Amino acid sequence: MPSEGVGRTVRQLRRIGKRIAISFDEDLWLVLHLMIAGRLHWSLKAKKPDGRRTLAAFTFDSGCLTLTEAGTQKWESLRVVRGEQELVDLDPGGIDVLSALLEEFARVLTSSNHTLKRSLTDPHLFIGIGNAYSDEILHRAKLSPILLTSKITPDGIGRLYEAVQASLLEWIARLRVDAGAGFPEKVTAFRKEMAVHGRYGQPCPACGTKVQRIRYASNETNYCPQCQTGGRLLADRALSRLLRQDWPRSLEELEESRRR
Repeated sequence: MPSEGVGRTVRQLRRIGKRIAISFDEDLWLVLHLMIAGRLHWSLKAKKPDGRRTLAAFTFDSGCLTLTEAGTQKWESLRVVRGEQELVDLDPGGIDVLSALLEEFARVLTSSNHTLKRSLTDPHLFIGIGNAYSDEILHRAKLSPILLTSKITPDGIGRLYEAVQASLLEWIARLRVDAGAGFPEKVTAFRKEMAVHGRYGQPCPACGTKVQRIRYASNETNYCPQCQTGGRLLADRALSRLLRQDWPRSLEELEESRRR
């Protein structure tokens, strides 16, 4: 129970994949997974959870850390574990892409046959790459999100590896500057400086082509057809079912359909 942490001293913080692990006395760990809509907030005043948006509150001598989640679906998790082994058991096993060498990255990427989008966001393969940054990485690498890992060339793997490193390091630096010396409150997957993610219908900063999307469940993939798919539009499931044979296959067909 989280109440086991009452009166204990925080000893360290650790990242386990996308989870935040807080260490207390006697090898007790509080492990948070924010999922998509979870957020942490810091306040100098003590607060109480309301069971709706604010799900938990942790009061320290210097302030109060609250755990919130927007929306009706509560996906984030809060666990209490004891000992190193229980902590390790929560690790999905993906490699740290920022410390991995190209050879290891290539081996893991091609260890199973999935689309690049799915592989990059699979925590069993790579840790720390979510939906937003996978879009940015694939755009920088000029690779299609639906390209299968069995089809990618050695040159493509090299470009993808370089894009992963450059994109994540660039955004780590940006976000640290944004937060400054304060607590990182403005956490969002949509930022105006992004090239394609969340920019459906807006011009690609590299070529000016309108950014397109693939929608599925509660997520979507954004991409530039000119930079990434050779001008081919990727089928959006919802619209493809609606339009069927009328679904445009190229930018030219899309523009023609809009002029009708």
